[in-house]
Amino acid sequence: MADKKAAEQFYTPPPKLGKWEGFCLFLWNSETGQFLGRTGGSWAKILIFYILFYAALCGFFAAIFAVFYQTLDENMPKWQLGNGLIGTNPGLGFRPMPPESNVESTLVWYKASSPENMEYWVNEIDEFLKPYADDVKVENRVDCDFDHPPPEGKVCNVPVTSWDPCTAQKRYNFPKSSPCIFLKLNKIFNWMPQIYTNATSLPDNMPEELKQHVAAEEKRGSKNRRLQTNVVWVSCEGENPADVENIGNIQYFPRRGFPGYFFPFRNTKGYLPPLVAVLFERPKTGVLINIECKAWARNIKHDRSERRGSVHFELMID
Repeated sequence: MADKKAAEQFYTPPPKLGKWEGFCLFLWNSETGQFLGRTGGSWAKILIFYILFYAALCGFFAAIFAVFYQTLDENMPKWQLGNGLIGTNPGLGFRPMPPESNVESTLVWYKASSPENMEYWVNEIDEFLKPYADDVKVENRVDCDFDHPPPEGKVCNVPVTSWDPCTAQKRYNFPKSSPCIFLKLNKIFNWMPQIYTNATSLPDNMPEELKQHVAAEEKRGSKNRRLQTNVVWVSCEGENPADVENIGNIQYFPRRGFPGYFFPFRNTKGYLPPLVAVLFERPKTGVLINIECKAWARNIKHDRSERRGSVHFELMID
């Protein structure tokens, strides 16, 4: 009994509190001056520690990024051509693209008798061609041709407003059920195409009518003493026999490919990628037409599954 009384003199069990009272005591203990279980001094030490810790952490990462950005050039990628992720095989792109809500779709589908229905497609092309407009003046853009490539530090104009009937004034020929689809070759820094400049070296799998076109351009160039075949050639055709039958005749503006004097791309200020407007003169209406367009050069390989060197889209006109 004496030992028990002695222990009670040195230890007094805490009072039993309810849940609410215990929670309130945890929030603020007036006897010890603790807030959330810590005194003001303890909270101050923790706050100072974390401020210093995160400041040092931010400073460390800032220094790492500063060193990293010193290795980069604003005008050219660090890894180029075969050393980069993009590689050396450009792909083709087409415009207009379907709405973003159908991000995986490649279908151009409209009703020619309904201006409201085709408005989206015309507006998409208008937006895409804004940098090519005549009223956009850039000092280092010059007119180029096969005899006059751009001087050092200059880039070529792309006069899309003269590609009749693939012009904004004619709504890119959409109302006539013979729409213009624009093709562009994806940009790869410092990539130079190895062009088929004569008809004797064309690949066996090139479409026959394109071979005839190259031969005709070579002949015409020899008469004018101009190299008319310095072009990354383009072909568009139906993917299946039914598509070939339904696609109709095709025209290309301003020529059947991308002129060689636009290459290589070196991120020069004001540079505009060359375009080809593909006019489908009279595609069959009311049916879905699968179309594949290809770019042709010795160093462009075609892979339908990965869309390398080519592009696929569908066209349907009601």
